[in-house]
Amino acid sequence: MGLSRRRFLAGALSTTALAATGCAGTVAKPGDLSRLRVMAPASPGGGWDTTARLLQRVIRSTAIARNVQVFNVEGAGGTIGLGQLSRETDDALLMMMGLVMVGAIETNKSSVGLTDVTPVARLLGEPEIIVAPAASPYDSLGDFVRAWKDDPRGLPIAGGSAGGTDQVLAGLLGTAGGVDPKQINYIAYSGGGQSLAALLGNQVAAGISGIGEYGPQVLSGDLKGWAVSSEERSAQVPDVPTIKEAGFDVVVSNWRGLMTHPGIGEQPLADLIELVQRAHDTPEWRDVLAKQGWDDEFLAGADYGRFLADEEQRVSTILRQIGLV
Repeated sequence: MGLSRRRFLAGALSTTALAATGCAGTVAKPGDLSRLRVMAPASPGGGWDTTARLLQRVIRSTAIARNVQVFNVEGAGGTIGLGQLSRETDDALLMMMGLVMVGAIETNKSSVGLTDVTPVARLLGEPEIIVAPAASPYDSLGDFVRAWKDDPRGLPIAGGSAGGTDQVLAGLLGTAGGVDPKQINYIAYSGGGQSLAALLGNQVAAGISGIGEYGPQVLSGDLKGWAVSSEERSAQVPDVPTIKEAGFDVVVSNWRGLMTHPGIGEQPLADLIELVQRAHDTPEWRDVLAKQGWDDEFLAGADYGRFLADEEQRVSTILRQIGLV
């Protein structure tokens, strides 16, 4: 086990003990916090920003804390915000982040990594979906992967930004299906609308994005839904099998979680963990998950720390196999 991984897990184990202390009532209630700041390290309107503002609404409406500010720090897949967080000392500060940041740390050669800040909790996950144009000659993911293995360059796949969740899933699927990751012809689009247009115009062989992006077109029959990346089928597209059902041992969740600054004291960290736990446990947050089509993937303490360390290793490995880092 590497030094950074040992440091990360040690911090996470400490976090678990702190959370237990908070639950025992030996620290101040998180509702007693006079204010809370939540950084969304991306532009307004994106996934991290939307999640941060929905969390803000729940915390305010349930009176867990009343003065909750969300602010944006844009740039470089969230690594600009991560760098800022690493220099912060505010004990009432959280940063929203997720799987995209894990890849961005690698592809942007960020000098600051996740081991340089403090994990608080993972909140949710959003499944991916693999689709194809309605006119595709391939009716299933298995049919496509067999053809893809023979001609990876000739069967381009549309998705989001380079090194992001969509490309990570493409690489993991290729590896599972015997496709050389370096030969995958992945076309990165800046927005879901552009990749959708490429699919509807038969300019690419397949596309990968969040279910919310392509789900309506799958339900309408404008796209073929080949597989979802979750452990179980999604209620949003119930007739679409999982990647595992299609015969490939791949599960990917576009998860989102919260971090805080390094060196935070024991009581403030316990307060933040309990605050997030209390928000997660509300009916209001359950309503948010249901309306957004997100999966409840809450983790805190050592479990979240182990997950982050494993995810860093998995993403780093596939990005190196693809040739991005």
